[in-house]
Formats: sequence, C-alpha cells, structure tokens
Amino acid sequence: MSDDQNTTDDTGSAANQATQPPRPGLLRSVAHHLAGDPGEFPVEGHLPSFEGATGWLNSESLTPGGLRGRVVVVDFWTYTCINWLRTAPYVKAWDAKYRDVGLTAIGVHTPEFGFEQNVDNVVAQSHTFGVEYPIAIDSNYGVWEAFANHFWPAIYIADAEGRIRYHHFGEGEYAMTEMVMQQLLLDAGAHGFDPDLVSVEPKGFEVPADWSTLRSPETYLGYGRSPGFASPDHARFNEPRTYPEPSSLALNEWAPSGTWTLAQYAAVVDEPGGRIAFRFHARDVNLVMGPPARGTSVPFRVLLDGQPPRGNHGFDVDDQGNGTLAEQRLHQLIRQAGPVGERLFEIEFLDVGAEAYCFTFG
Repeated sequence: MSDDQNTTDDTGSAANQATQPPRPGLLRSVAHHLAGDPGEFPVEGHLPSFEGATGWLNSESLTPGGLRGRVVVVDFWTYTCINWLRTAPYVKAWDAKYRDVGLTAIGVHTPEFGFEQNVDNVVAQSHTFGVEYPIAIDSNYGVWEAFANHFWPAIYIADAEGRIRYHHFGEGEYAMTEMVMQQLLLDAGAHGFDPDLVSVEPKGFEVPADWSTLRSPETYLGYGRSPGFASPDHARFNEPRTYPEPSSLALNEWAPSGTWTLAQYAAVVDEPGGRIAFRFHARDVNLVMGPPARGTSVPFRVLLDGQPPRGNHGFDVDDQGNGTLAEQRLHQLIRQAGPVGERLFEIEFLDVGAEAYCFTFG
C-alpha cells in the first residue's frame, strides 16, 4: 500500500489517475468491537480539530470549542462503503431523535476512490441517502489523520466537555452506541427524551447482510489489491489486453474476458462486450463502478448462472439483468429472493469506458 496521493480531474478516470490511493491499515469490513457497560467508558482523549476539512455541507465550519456543551457523534464514511450504508439509518435516526436535546452528529466524508473526491458526487449521494446532518468534506484526509482513524465506518462520541468517551469501528453495537449517547446527554443535563432505543426500517443498501450465508469477501479489481484473480492468462497492467473466458472458477475467484485495462485501482473495459465473471456465495452482489466521466453512461447486463436474474435482480437492474451505468457509485446487481448457495455472477458492458472498482456482498 502507498502513502502517496493521486490527484484526479473531474472525470475521476481510472485509466489515467484511477482513485484515491489506500492509506496504510485501512479496513472497510472489521470485526465488532466489544464494548463495556454504560457508565464504564473512559476518557480516550479530546475531540480533535476539524481544520483539515476541505469544505462543509449542511453546516458552517464546526470546531471543538464551538461544540462545547453538546454531545458530539463523529461518523467517518465514504459513500460507496456498504458497511457504512448499513449503519446509516441508525446515525440518521439518532440525529433526528436527539438533535434538539443536545446531540450534534457530524459525518466526515473521507474518500476511498478518486471520484469520491468530487464534491458534486458527495452532494448527490448525501441527498440520495438522506444525510441531513453536517458533513465535513475530508478529501485530503486531514480530519482522518487528526483522529488517527483507520476504518470506514467509524464512530467517535465526545461528551459535552469535548472528551472522547467511546468509539466503535464497523457495523453493529447500535444499542450500546445509543446508550452511551443517552448517558452523556443525561450527564450534560438533557431531559425529556424517550429512553427507548430508535427503531429503523432499512431499505435498499441499508438492509443488513445475511451473515449466515455470506461466504464471499470484499474484492478489489485493480492490480493494487486483487485477490482471487483467476484468468487463464496472466494479467498485464496499465495497458489493454484481451483476456479469454475462464473455463471454470472456484469459489471467490473472478476473471475478466474481452479487452480490459487493469489499472492500479480499477478494471477498465476497452471494447464493447467486456465481461467480468465471479463465483460467489452470498445473498447480494454489489459492485462499485462508474462511467468514464460524469454525464456519460454505459449500458450493461448481468447474468446469474448464465441466465437473466429475474426475481433475483438487484434494484439497479431489471429482471432481465439490464442496467445503465450513469453514476460513479455502488450498484446493487443481485439480491436473491430464495435459498442462497454458490453461484456464478457475470456482468457484460455493452460499450467502452466502464470502470469497475470493487465487489461487495451481503
């Protein structure tokens, strides 16, 4: 992994400049943190500065000093992260329930991929996901580094005196996290809120993974991090190459076919008809992908075991598996309605320029 930063133009092109490079130790999917009982959480330090933010959405610039007297929840996210998307309904519900009794929720958007540095993309996706609380745009990782953070998602809670009293990395522990908020609000003199914990109705990406059947890991398609690559021909990096169709794939192996450029952080299709096949075991198949530039589009279709997905299609395709790639974001391609087993997923791009970054599963 590299500490260097690549600059990106407005297109976020993977072929030329690819993506925001990963920082050392970044993990998107992490084990659950086992928290103690409410009232036993120690002081972990003071709320760091947000000076490293390159801009703000939904708010003027916020400072630790200006937040004194309020309980502060800082939520690190990036809009393509399926793990954050599954935590988002809770953060939104906490903001709505406790904002008027002394809680300030702050989302710190620290991008993983280059196109997530584009503020127009962040604005559009924050609207799509209904994020109404303040968002610190952290395109240069300044806030991330001030917190010494290493995870998406990550939550830090500071008390009314500006002291961090709790943190949690990854999904889960929602009840414990909310109980910490309630205790810190009570310590700050808040009153009148309902002590019952929030109830959420997740939709789309927000629906929790089917952990009992999930056997496929997050898989990056660029040559910087590409486990499971199983093409019959060796990969050639940063230049077009025509790959043959794989004769077979084992579980969690993937292979391109057709003409592709494998860039450091993405696979880019160079001729119409380029495919990616992936043998997986999960209810959902999601793929971070996008057209070569904002305002362009690439039609695609997906197959499940060689057939249209029909009732197993995700919400970004129809029952015949047809979709249009018009945004640089996470796309849900398969959500199985029946029993979950080992199956073969394929996606075919019907025009050039599509950039495929990372598979996630649920």
